[in-house]
Amino acid sequence: MEWTRGERGSAERRFLEELPLVLKDSDRLYVHADASNPKSWRYVTSVEDAARSIIATSAHVTFCGHVHRPALYTMSATGKLTSFMPIAGSAIQLLPGRRWLAVLGSVGQPRDGNPAASYAILDTKRRELTYCRVPYDVEEAAARIRNKGLPTWLADRLLLGE
Repeated sequence: MEWTRGERGSAERRFLEELPLVLKDSDRLYVHADASNPKSWRYVTSVEDAARSIIATSAHVTFCGHVHRPALYTMSATGKLTSFMPIAGSAIQLLPGRRWLAVLGSVGQPRDGNPAASYAILDTKRRELTYCRVPYDVEEAAARIRNKGLPTWLADRLLLGE
C-alpha cells in the first residue's frame, strides 16, 4: 500500500479520496467492505459479519469486496442466513423476499486458492447474478511485482491465489 501511494500523483490520490464509501442504485448497494460501518473497513468473512452487513441496509442486494474471496449470503424474511460459495458460470436467481450480500472476490490478489480473476455479472432484468473466473498471466504479474522490488511473498501468493 505504501508503494502504491508513492506511485500515484496528487490528482489520482484526490480522485480516490473523493470516491464515496457507499453507492446506492435502485435496490442495490455497493460498498467496499462491511455495509454496517463502511469507514471501519471490516471484512465480511463469516455469517455473523454478513448478517450485520445485510441488516444495516434496506437494499435487496449488497455488493462488497475487500475480502478477495467470493461468497454469497442470503437472508430470508424470517432472518435465517445461508451462505455458499458460488460456482463460476452458474446464474443465481436473486429471489424477492430474500436479501443478498454478494462478496465478489478479486480481479487481482485472490485469496481462495484460485489465481484467476473473480468478478460477477448482474442481470437486472432477470434478477440473476453470475460469478465469473478468468485466467490471466499470473506469471507476468508476479514478475512485475518482483521487478518493482516489492516483497517476494506478494508475487508468490498470486501464483497460489492466496
